[in-house]
Amino acid sequence: MPDIMGDQGRIFVGLMSGTSLDGISAAVARFRDLPNGRVHSDLLGFTHRAYRPEERARLEQAMQQGSAREYCRVHADVGDWMAEAALAAMADAGVTAHDVAAVASHGQTLWHEPGHSTWQVGDGARIAERTGCDVVSDFRSRDVAAGGQGAPLVTMADCMLFAHDTQWRALQNIGGIGNVTVVPPANTHERGGMQSVRAFDTGPGVVIIDAVVRALYDGQPYDRDGLIAAGGQVLESVVSTAMRHPYFSDAPPKSTGRELFSRAYVGQFIDECRAAGAAPADIVATATALTARSLADQYRRFIPEPVQDVVLSGGGAHNPTLVRMIESAVAQENGPQVCIFDGLYFDGEAKEAVAFALLGYLHLSGRAGNVPSATGARGPRPLGSLTPAVR
Repeated sequence: MPDIMGDQGRIFVGLMSGTSLDGISAAVARFRDLPNGRVHSDLLGFTHRAYRPEERARLEQAMQQGSAREYCRVHADVGDWMAEAALAAMADAGVTAHDVAAVASHGQTLWHEPGHSTWQVGDGARIAERTGCDVVSDFRSRDVAAGGQGAPLVTMADCMLFAHDTQWRALQNIGGIGNVTVVPPANTHERGGMQSVRAFDTGPGVVIIDAVVRALYDGQPYDRDGLIAAGGQVLESVVSTAMRHPYFSDAPPKSTGRELFSRAYVGQFIDECRAAGAAPADIVATATALTARSLADQYRRFIPEPVQDVVLSGGGAHNPTLVRMIESAVAQENGPQVCIFDGLYFDGEAKEAVAFALLGYLHLSGRAGNVPSATGARGPRPLGSLTPAVR
């Protein structure tokens, strides 16, 4: 593990909970600026705090309907869960509150309405009290207030930390929702290459796959290793129908979430598969194919750059059946090499948490955290609100 002592940078804890509702990823990372405008990062520790079934059920219910009392309680309780994850990651990294410049918490999205508002719960004050660290939270609101989508926000990390030295790269996250960042070669950044960065949500990641598995397989949380999908047959007619949704033809910048790929959407998807005579494994295979086809479709429509490799991260990158489908679908479009983030950098499950740790670093450095060409905001903005700890 990298040495945490000495004047080698500042240490931040990043907290991320995505649309898949599997839990909270917590990463401890150290950052220092490089002369070329990029940032060097070291991953010092990483943990994942899974949501317990009753916690996931509360969040799912809150996304559908709830009272002011319940929303207030969820906000406070998620803050406690986030603090637990942060403390576990700090213990894994061997750091204390004294070593940490700040905890950067994305929170848990309950509602995301591009063009109007976005809401992530997880009380920063609770995190500050439990960890003894300053907390930066509520990252998306400022970009939305500036006319942006509020997403994707991992774009800055993709540019500063994970660009290829000499060629165009697509960094594709497959969490609950899929999002891609198209990054020019790192050697162009000093010459204004950052202005050509683009990013957008490609559509479903594992949100439909996981929901179908939970509905059809007695609450099993996800298709482990893609084994269910591997044993099923894809219903091409259902995939084709799903691909007619207007979201896929909308041009970037754009973002989406469970507001679109909702419980009702999943129920209709299952009904259409059953009407076509599908067995449960066929429905999971069809949901998996929809993620792969939608990703490739978005590349074909909206990525004209000469991308040489597609780097997959997030939970979906650990589903071999989904990865094979993506390789096949992308090869038909423009033929870039598909590889896994873990083999190039570190555990891809930590990537988004590291990205928000970087946003915390930029916040305390007084720098913008959004990329306007990706979100559609009127310009660069500092992101997040600071809750100081009591030292």
